[in-house]
Amino acid sequence: MANHKSALKRIRSNEAKRLRNRYQHKTTRNAVKKLRDLDNKKEAEELLPSVVSMLDKLAKKNIIHANKAANIKSKLAKHVSAL
Repeated sequence: MANHKSALKRIRSNEAKRLRNRYQHKTTRNAVKKLRDLDNKKEAEELLPSVVSMLDKLAKKNIIHANKAANIKSKLAKHVSAL
């Protein structure tokens, strides 16, 4: 167990950040799944920018790797254009 005041604070802040990152990551994954399941091209085109934005934010905060975000965005764009 940590003895220093700063170490205790670091533990608290790390847990808060972990929970926030987990929530954002899961929300983004659900949005990606929702977009992949869509069959209507118009709805998919409306949802795509928000999902891309979510992926960019995750990559910017190093929650996911930048290349993974780029790969997912590319596959989603292909999916939407093929509808």
